[in-house]
Amino acid sequence: MTASGVTVTDEVITVFNEMKVRKAQANEDEKKKRKKAVLFCLSEDKKHIVLESGKEILTGDVGTTIADPYLHFVKMLPADDCRYALYDATYETKETKKEDLVFIFWCVAPDGAPLKSKMIYASSKDAIKKKFTGIKHEWQVNGLEDIKDRRTLAEKLGGSSVVTLEGGHVLNGNL
Repeated sequence: MTASGVTVTDEVITVFNEMKVRKAQANEDEKKKRKKAVLFCLSEDKKHIVLESGKEILTGDVGTTIADPYLHFVKMLPADDCRYALYDATYETKETKKEDLVFIFWCVAPDGAPLKSKMIYASSKDAIKKKFTGIKHEWQVNGLEDIKDRRTLAEKLGGSSVVTLEGGHVLNGNL
């Protein structure tokens, strides 16, 4: 429980653990069902952090129903409220191919989200972060300008050493 009194549901922790553990021996069906991105929100009574229904991208959808998972993810974020998100970024550096989970705190400033919502989300962030052990990358995003350009995420993941993100090249500042 946090200063705000908000708790994280078991479902949120289960989703995080499933995203964190990448089974090398997973069959194609299991790989397709893996979550690429998910959004978490406050429950109606503002007492729990829950999985937001219908706000996810499955790995199996990428390349079939979803051409660009990053752009699709950005479009899932609400314009008028805050959210927590996990995004499983696939990228390449000059040396190697990598996958890392990124914890994103989305809170639209200055006038997108209601003040009370911003306060509850901000004061509850530590509760969800404590449950997400082993996350290397955290990103607080205050509006579309901060997130719409995937180069910003590439910088968070490894700066200038990142050469591709989600299959798109990061060259001369363009994707």
